[in-house]
Amino acid sequence: MEWLVSLLTLTILEIVLGIDNIIFISILTEKLPAVERRKIQRLGLLLALGFRIILLLSISWLLGLTEALFTLGPWSPSTKDLVLLGGGLFLLAKTTSELHSKVNHLEHRGEHPDEAPSKKKSAKAGTWLIAQIVLIDMVFSFDSILTAIGLSDQIQVMIAAIIISMGVMLALADQIGQFIQKQPSLQILALSFLMLIGFMLLVEGFHFEVPKGYLYFALAFSTTVELLRQRFERKQPNS
Repeated sequence: MEWLVSLLTLTILEIVLGIDNIIFISILTEKLPAVERRKIQRLGLLLALGFRIILLLSISWLLGLTEALFTLGPWSPSTKDLVLLGGGLFLLAKTTSELHSKVNHLEHRGEHPDEAPSKKKSAKAGTWLIAQIVLIDMVFSFDSILTAIGLSDQIQVMIAAIIISMGVMLALADQIGQFIQKQPSLQILALSFLMLIGFMLLVEGFHFEVPKGYLYFALAFSTTVELLRQRFERKQPNS
C-alpha cells in the first residue's frame, strides 16, 4: 500500500505544481482562435509530459546538475540554479509585458480588425508561442521532477503520477483557460501570481528556499476573495 500512498501524493503534487504551467499557457494562447488555442495548449502540456519523463529516466544526469559549477563569493551556482535564474527572468519579463498590456489595453492599439493576419505571420507567431512554452516547460519540469525525487524512490510510481496528473491537466486546461479569459480581474491575478513564481525561481537560484505551500495558499486565498467580490457585486441591486 505504500506505493499507492506515494502515487496519490505525487499525483496531487504534480497537479498543484502544474497549475502555473496551465495558467501561463492559457494566457499566452488567449488571443488565438479557439481551435488553434486548444491545439497549442495540448501540445504544450504533452511537451511538458515528455520533458518530465525524459528527466525521470535520466535521474543520475539530473542529480549531477545540482553540483556547483563555480564559486562567486558565498554563491556556488549549479546548472540547475542557472536554469532557474534564466527561467525566473524570462517569466518575470513575459508576465510584466502581458500585465502592462492588459492594464493599458495595448493589445487593441494599432490593430486593423478588417485585415486578417497572413499565413506567414501566423506561422511565426505559432512558432514563437511554442518556443516560449517549451522554455517554460523545461524550467517547471526541473522543479517538478526534483520535488518528486525527494518524495519517492520508485521511478515507476513517479512516471505513473506524472502521466495521471498530465491527463487531468489536459482534461481541465481548456476549461481553466476559458474561465480565466472571461474574467479580466482573474487574468490580472493570474499574471501577478506568475510574477511571484518568477521571483521565487530567482530566489531559489540563489539558494534561498521558499516553501511553495505559501505561494499556492496565497493564490487560493486571493482567488477566493476575488470570486466572493464578483458574487457580491452581481447580487447588488442596479442603481
